[in-house]
Amino acid sequence: MLLASETENIGKCCRHVWRAGVASRGCLQPWQGGVLQRRKLVRKPERSQGSAELGGSVWVVAIAPGPLGEKRCVVEDGATLGTGHTATPVPSDLTPEECQELENIRRRKQELLADIQRLKDEIAEVTNEIENLGSTEERKNMQRNKQVAMGRKKFNMDPKKGIQFLIENDLLKNTCEDIAQFLYKGEGLNKTAIGDYLGERDEFNIQVLHAFVELHEFTDLNLVQALRQFLWSFRLPGEAQKIDRMMEAFAQRYCQCNPGVFQSTDTCYVLSFAIIMLNTSLHNPNVKDKPTAERFIAMNRGINDGGDLPEELLRNLYESIKNEPFKIPEDDGNDLTHTFFNPDREGWLLKLAGGRVKTWKRRWFILTDNCLYYFEYTTDKEPRGIIPLENLSIREVEDSKKPNCFELYIPDNKDQVIKACKTEADGRVVEGNHTVYRISAPTPEEKEEWIKCIKAAISRDPFYEMLAARKKKVSSTKRH
Repeated sequence: MLLASETENIGKCCRHVWRAGVASRGCLQPWQGGVLQRRKLVRKPERSQGSAELGGSVWVVAIAPGPLGEKRCVVEDGATLGTGHTATPVPSDLTPEECQELENIRRRKQELLADIQRLKDEIAEVTNEIENLGSTEERKNMQRNKQVAMGRKKFNMDPKKGIQFLIENDLLKNTCEDIAQFLYKGEGLNKTAIGDYLGERDEFNIQVLHAFVELHEFTDLNLVQALRQFLWSFRLPGEAQKIDRMMEAFAQRYCQCNPGVFQSTDTCYVLSFAIIMLNTSLHNPNVKDKPTAERFIAMNRGINDGGDLPEELLRNLYESIKNEPFKIPEDDGNDLTHTFFNPDREGWLLKLAGGRVKTWKRRWFILTDNCLYYFEYTTDKEPRGIIPLENLSIREVEDSKKPNCFELYIPDNKDQVIKACKTEADGRVVEGNHTVYRISAPTPEEKEEWIKCIKAAISRDPFYEMLAARKKKVSSTKRH
């Protein structure tokens, strides 16, 4: 027989279990011998009072000893009794109102936990969408970059067709301003091709020419300084009519930026040609009779709307040209750009420097003709370094500072310096000092593509392989 107070406590506990929403149905049943319906054997409390099967789980209501010997009513989850875990004890001295409050608190807790889980799921879903979006954008950018590179190559071979290709592929707007900006940046463009396009007499090309000149800032520059900037942005074409249009546009822009220096744009135009001719006369080895400053001043008398330009101005222009000739972009036949029209692969990579201080430097790499060239800028005419791939091998490596790394090395001889050359800051060409070239690609996909292309480009000297085999054989003989 149960004590009346114990029966009352059990009733409170059961009512609480059912009201708490743990289960929607069930009845109080005897718990015999500590064996539950799920056949979980548990330690039997001092006196078990009953169990209720609620919502598929077995809940045990028991009178268990408290820490001070008092008797407490405990509700336990039968699903966890076997592992020694018990549900939260329900105090036996709660009033119905307190039980209701406890029920509300626990229900609210479950609702909050459900809300938290739902938010976690939503965040995971959004994060996944962002990652997918990022990879999609990255693929689009890679495809766009490839098309832009193709457009530049087409432009270098045929300027009009290159511009048309870029416009048709939505890589360039069909406006004179956008095309002028593209030519002014000049990244990867041949400067002779730029000059040919700007010199065309079509009305649209003339508009592009004027928009191109507007991008130059000549304010507070003397005429020689302005010409240096202007003539480096493209190569003057050979046709007199093209030169005339281009120098006319230059004179207008210079006078606009520097009002009051010359009486008219005609003065600027004539003097600009005189300076270009002076540059040729002073620095062409075939010209034996070098003009003096006095002759240059005399040649330009009366060009300022019938008046003379200040002698000091003309003398300063003469000395500037004498001390430093114009840097004219070389023609196609005299530079390396034709070598790189159809490379096996090109792109930005990070290269680990071979000096005392190991730093990573961003370089534009071009793979062609069994050599790996690297440039500081895509517009450079000559590479900063050349790595012949003959007798080299390539491998993936792990680097603690950079991802997606691979190395070029000489197999079977880790201490041998790779045959290569580089250009120093002062212009000297020196031999490289790398035993390995460690390179980092922007993405794992690009790393795989570079490794694949370099492997295809590597050539081997049969004699080198025979020598390597002989060295390996001698080395193994010595060990024995």
